[in-house]
Formats: sequence, structure tokens, C-alpha cells
Amino acid sequence: MNNIRLSKSCVGEEEKIALARVIDAGYLGMGREVQLFEEELQAYLGTSLHVICVNTGTAALHLAVQCLDIGPGDEVLVPSITYVASFQAVAAAGAKPVACDVTPDRAFIDLVDAERRLTSRTKAIMPVHYASDSQDIGTVYTFAARHGLRVIEDAAHGFGCVRDGKRVGAEGDILCFSFDGIKNITSGEGGAVVTGDAELARRIQDARLLGVERDTEKRFKGERSWTFDVLHQGYRYHMSNLMAAVGREQLKKIGRFSERRQSCVARYQREFAGLVGLSFLDLDYENIVSHIFVVRVSNGRRDELMDHLRSNNIECGIHYQPNHLLNYFETDYPLPIAETLISEFLTLPLHAELTEDELTKVIDAVRNFLKQV
Repeated sequence: MNNIRLSKSCVGEEEKIALARVIDAGYLGMGREVQLFEEELQAYLGTSLHVICVNTGTAALHLAVQCLDIGPGDEVLVPSITYVASFQAVAAAGAKPVACDVTPDRAFIDLVDAERRLTSRTKAIMPVHYASDSQDIGTVYTFAARHGLRVIEDAAHGFGCVRDGKRVGAEGDILCFSFDGIKNITSGEGGAVVTGDAELARRIQDARLLGVERDTEKRFKGERSWTFDVLHQGYRYHMSNLMAAVGREQLKKIGRFSERRQSCVARYQREFAGLVGLSFLDLDYENIVSHIFVVRVSNGRRDELMDHLRSNNIECGIHYQPNHLLNYFETDYPLPIAETLISEFLTLPLHAELTEDELTKVIDAVRNFLKQV
């Protein structure tokens, strides 16, 4: 029996044709396809902010931190419950990620705890759109303004979501999206930085191409920079035409993908309503496009439920191990909410190709297990 997938890449003939088009054109690196993808992302988001595509969401975060001149001796506030990429991106710039606790209802960064972590070295705060949620982002910007911090939104889960009547990415200081294989749209691998800071955008454009000044302009014209200068550290973080071609086709499907994800989440909510031993995060599911669907399993039964689902060929997961408990980022202080939540969190299957029959099997397996005394 085939497993019911926790997540998957939802790609098809359109992406194959797009890849063939780029291959036939004869240039696979960064060029016109990337430029078009950036323009189409900007139009979709409904923004005049700069959109800079890179090869991963982690690269987007790393460049955002580094190009703000945040480095050795500096600190960035980050919620502990996030994928380790958030912490590694800060560390890659030479700065210190400072783990903060999260709120019990949304697993969003707890600003009361963040205030405790502030020092004279704190330069930025990195709120994470955990499970695609950023409805409390206004409080983060107020906090940042009060303390003179830049805001780098880790919006890896947030593409396609709406907040305050606008697409996530339409406004803000700096937002970083991920387009890896299982995100709300994919470019195979990939990411993007969105910012209204023109100087920061220029530096990120250069830094993604090894720091070569204004090489983006040349690449988008199908040319190369043969004589140039380099003023800052750079990396091979640019997106390729192959990746952008896939992303452009995926962007055409975002409406269908979003509708299906929201429909699956709505059914989970209906079917699990009132079920003893299971609860939801307090998220605005009508306006978010859930990248993951996380439930809380009480009474110490989470691991048993995981084993039960897996024995029924249903994949499930845990998002994410708190970073302050990892050896490399270990803290000398506890974060009790994060530690409690992660012992209860369970991620159920969710993707745009999840069928109703598969949903029924997941729902029945969860309900049958929790009804057991």
C-alpha cells in the first residue's frame, strides 16, 4: 500500500515544457526567465517593493542579514520553534541568533520574552510565519520601531497568504520566501527577498552574484560583466533560468493550490471539532494558505498517535525541534512554552494533491486512535 504523503511537489506537464523551453534556448543560468519571474512575483504580490530571486529560502535569509551589515558581535532575535535554516542564516553572517520563546496559541515569537533577550548588540528581529501565520506582525513592527531594529520576516511558509487585506509580501521591511520542493509554490529549489529598501535590494542583487557590481543588469540582458568591481562579500546564490521557469508555471497554479490546501484544512477542522485530546492553533485559516497543518495532541499521546498513523501508512511529522535545544545553538535559559508545545505538536498530511479519500483515511485514523481509552 502506498503511503499517504505528508507533503509533496505538485508539478506536471507545464513545468516539463517550461524546462524544455529553457534547455532548448541554450542558457540555463540566470537570465531573462529570472527577470520575468521576479516581475510576475511582484505583480502577484501587488507591490512596488523590490523582488530578488535566489537559489534557496535560506540564502534569502542569509543575504538579508548580511547585507544589513549585521555580522560578528551582533544579535538577531529569532523564535526557537522554526526550521534550523533561520538560525543558520543568522550564524552564516557571523551574527548570533538569540532564541526567544513563542506564544502558546500560535507559536509566534513572544515579544515579552524577546524584550528579555534585548542587548545593546541586538540589530534585528526575525519573526517566523510559523504554519503560514503572521497575523500578529503589526506588534513586531511596533516592537522593532521602539528598539531601533530591522525586521526580517521569515515568510518561508507564507507565500499566497493574506493579512490586513493584502498579500503577504505587499508591504513590510524585509520578507524572505522559500520556493523549495514542498512549499506553497516551488521552483525546485529557490527563494526570494522582498524589500522596499532600494540600497539593500541593490546589495542583495550584487551579493547573489558573488558581489559583482550590477551584474544583475547584464544577466537580464543576456550579457556578462567582463570588467567589474566587488565591494562586498558575495556568494553563488542566484536563481537559474531552469528554476525560474518552473516557478513561473507554479505561480499560474497558486489559485488552485491555495484553494485545495484551504479546503483540506477546513475539512480537518470540521471533522476534528470537539474531539477530546486534540486541538488547533488559533490561526486565521480563511486568509492563510497553510504550508503545514499542525495540531496539538494532549495527555502525552502524541508519539503514540504518530506510531499509529505510520502503521496505517500515513506520513506525519514534527515541526520543529526547538533550536535552543540543539547543541550548536543551545541556550543557558529555558523556553518553557516552546518546550511544551513541541511535545504536543503533530503535523498531518497537507498538499495540493491530497485527495478526499486520503483525507478520510487520515481523519478516521486520528479519530479512531483518540477514541481509544
